[in-house]
Amino acid sequence: MRQDAPTHPSEPVTLAVIGCGQRGKAYTEYALRESANFKVIAIAEPRPKTRKNFKDAHLIDQTLVFNTWQELHEASAQTLKTIGTRLSDAIIIAVQDHMHLEVVLAFAEQGYHMLCEKPMSTNVADCIKVETAVKKAGIIFGMGHVLRYSPYTKAITEIIRSGSLGQLINIVHVEPAGYYHFAHSFVRGQWAREKESCFSLMTKSCHDIDILCHWLSPGTPTRVSSFGSLQLFRKASKPAAAGSATRCLECPMEHECAYSAKKIYLESVQQGIAWPANTIVDGIPDIENVTAALRNGSYGQCVYESDNDVCDNQVVNLEFSNGATASFTMVAQTSLICERQTRMHFAFGEIVGDMRTFTVTDFRTRETTKHSPKDEGGGHGGGDLGLIQSFIEAVRTNRQEPLGTDVTDVLRSHLTVFAAETSRLEGRVVDCVAFEKEAREKVAAL
Repeated sequence: MRQDAPTHPSEPVTLAVIGCGQRGKAYTEYALRESANFKVIAIAEPRPKTRKNFKDAHLIDQTLVFNTWQELHEASAQTLKTIGTRLSDAIIIAVQDHMHLEVVLAFAEQGYHMLCEKPMSTNVADCIKVETAVKKAGIIFGMGHVLRYSPYTKAITEIIRSGSLGQLINIVHVEPAGYYHFAHSFVRGQWAREKESCFSLMTKSCHDIDILCHWLSPGTPTRVSSFGSLQLFRKASKPAAAGSATRCLECPMEHECAYSAKKIYLESVQQGIAWPANTIVDGIPDIENVTAALRNGSYGQCVYESDNDVCDNQVVNLEFSNGATASFTMVAQTSLICERQTRMHFAFGEIVGDMRTFTVTDFRTRETTKHSPKDEGGGHGGGDLGLIQSFIEAVRTNRQEPLGTDVTDVLRSHLTVFAAETSRLEGRVVDCVAFEKEAREKVAAL
């Protein structure tokens, strides 16, 4: 572990944020609420209005506001060279997925503790390189697997670890991505095309596979199979009544379409609902700015005329080393928006949950109890807040343990996702142990 003395208990942990969009903002809301615990003191963000709004919200000195991560990195290098200290105790990496590797490598070399938004990276080799860099630097590493950190998940995990219901034998877990959420992010948005980001099982659901691995630990995945495809969001599904229209604002049947950009963005703004309209403009999502984005950008395109290529439905079946099994489904066409549904089957009972509440049934007593863990605020049922709190504690104490995971554990769940996608593409059951061994050997041979 990096050997500097931990931050004095009376001083806030300082962070630099690289990428001030939705995830960067989500992780740093805690700083605005609990400024005595941590403070954002530097940022790198290319969008001028987003950069200014973030700077103003956190009262950041202009000398520590940068347009690019490279500029921040250079300033850090100069500080290390001249006075031997880093700009901050740690960094948050919330840039686009394909940029994660280069940013991790650059700042790990300078010795920064880091919290990286999911996924680690967008291919197997780069994920292994992240693990190597983090271990070499001896730094604390957190991953945006926020599902682990919500009060709901922690309460379920405590029951599993207690053994009160006996062995956990099977989990059925569903990620209802949400019809308009999927259209926003994975049809019109930055995760729509695999070559520019990654396949949807990784970008949307790597933390679902991770939580399954976490719950079934110390068992590890041994075999995986997967099936899935892009079923709806393609030109063949376009309603005939839409004719030749390629943009929602010009479509004769826009008012009848579930995926109307006017409904998803403009009507939401009119109703005072910020998301997802606040993600498609730089600055304030008012009617004028949002309308301009829909007329000129990808978010106004017909979902059946977009150039997306990632799966909108996928199933994954997992076998673990302890004999347990799990099934996972990600599907776009749902009314629920990311409100996971989970059933856990134990030797002597079951747990059924929906990310807000869960019931525990004990077969021996035939009693069912309902649990409603308190949501402390933040996204993902309090998971965003739980993760940043855990990360800050890890940095403050200079220990990885508060995060409850480490970079190798994170890598293993990512490799399970890659193995599942390999199964889908190649039509075979994949041996997870052999998959990891082969992947590591390939990187070692580079």
